[in-house]
Amino acid sequence: MRRPRPLTAALAVLAPVLLVVGIWLGGHPERLPGFARDVFVDDDTAVVAQALDLVEDDYVRHVPKSKLANAAIKGVVGSLGDQFSSYFTPEEYGRYLEVTDARFSGVGLSVIGVDEGLRVTRVYDGSPAARAGLKPGDLIVAVDGRSLRGVAEQTAVSRVKGPSGTEVRLRVQRDGKTFDRVVTRATVTIPVVESRMLHEDGEKVGYVALAQFSSGAHGEVRAAVRKLRADGAKALVFDLRGNPGGLVREAQLVASAFIREGTIVSTRGRAVRPQTLKATGDPVAGDLPMVVLVDRGTASSAEIVTGALRDSKRAEVVGTRTFGKGVFQEVVPLSNGGALDITVGQYFTPNGTNLGKGLKPGQGVRPEVEAEDDPETARDEAIETGLEALAPKLR
Repeated sequence: MRRPRPLTAALAVLAPVLLVVGIWLGGHPERLPGFARDVFVDDDTAVVAQALDLVEDDYVRHVPKSKLANAAIKGVVGSLGDQFSSYFTPEEYGRYLEVTDARFSGVGLSVIGVDEGLRVTRVYDGSPAARAGLKPGDLIVAVDGRSLRGVAEQTAVSRVKGPSGTEVRLRVQRDGKTFDRVVTRATVTIPVVESRMLHEDGEKVGYVALAQFSSGAHGEVRAAVRKLRADGAKALVFDLRGNPGGLVREAQLVASAFIREGTIVSTRGRAVRPQTLKATGDPVAGDLPMVVLVDRGTASSAEIVTGALRDSKRAEVVGTRTFGKGVFQEVVPLSNGGALDITVGQYFTPNGTNLGKGLKPGQGVRPEVEAEDDPETARDEAIETGLEALAPKLR
């Protein structure tokens, strides 16, 4: 074994000391000499750290530094003017993670973020929200007295959700009237896929509704379509009304249940690699004629699938214009246990269309056949219109 030279040995001893000193100076850049501070510390970063230290040390009452850091990050994200980007505190991030599962503690709603708050797109049967009388189309403008105007969608959703058994006060607008509802949260299991057999001109038509693009949703869609075909379905109605979206990978796999080949969606952004997601092959729906039902609550991944079905001429779009979200987000966990949910790029349908308008909702997907359910009737007029659109293909 070779013995270390004196210089090497000295560096080995000094390295840990220099590391500790470096870390300390990184947190106290004001202690660096001017020439070193200019080289190693960005002025903008230094002034933020200086302001946080001053508030922590000198403000009239003590404020925990973690609270100051949360407020600072929220302020940064809020300054972007992007309703789709948000910062999750550690507590909010824990609740957000439940959204990609089909079981969570909340009130039983699907919503879409708008400038004024949260627009209700679906109320689940038997949920606390259903018992409180909430309806699709309602606008939630405040939660526990805190306005939702301008609040990022996921942050607003996290305020509605909470531990089972606790109460939340929702301020709701409907038909020009404003009222409050106190809802007791509960553990809610979302039926991701609902399916049944319909009939048109004496022929069987399979109906599949997808509530959200949560993890594993594609497997449930494929199983439902497979069963309906085995039971004799000659066509399909795929219902994406009120679907707020979810995972882009699930959108690719769900669309692949219907589309044999070709592009599903392409994405690009300033800091992300351009990507084109294609159909994976083996569509369980075969070549069955189909329509896709949409409305203003159809957003994000649901619009990706709708756009792919339309552009590939695989399905006729029936309903009303979709939400018009043309950007996608990336959730990045942070060292404090929170996360940034930040817009990183735009997505494009197979024919190159972006459905948004920058960071605001845009044109969305316009239906080829206009239809809308009248909630005052026991019928579902949109489904009836979808069946009528399929009728010529069943003859």
